[in-house]
Amino acid sequence: MRRDEPLPQQMQGRWMAADDQLSELVVDGGQITCFGTAVNYDHKIIVAEDGALTVSLGVDEDSRLDDFQRENIIGLVMTPEGRFLVYNVRFGLEFVRPIP
Repeated sequence: MRRDEPLPQQMQGRWMAADDQLSELVVDGGQITCFGTAVNYDHKIIVAEDGALTVSLGVDEDSRLDDFQRENIIGLVMTPEGRFLVYNVRFGLEFVRPIP
């Protein structure tokens, strides 16, 4: 799926890192903003399996792949238990809905 296609409904909206209330993730349609910076991806693969929902992000140009994987989030996972995890090759974080 291309970038303009929306991410799954369960992932839409504003999220905060579970262990750092200042770290924010916003999913708005197909646009993702993490830590205040737009994630510049070209395509995504959405897989629903065993109750989990996984979105893998990628770029079209192989020459950009290494930098992309280090500078951006490359995956989002909604677990069967409802936990929302985001990761790249250097880190992984759990995000939660902000308390109103």
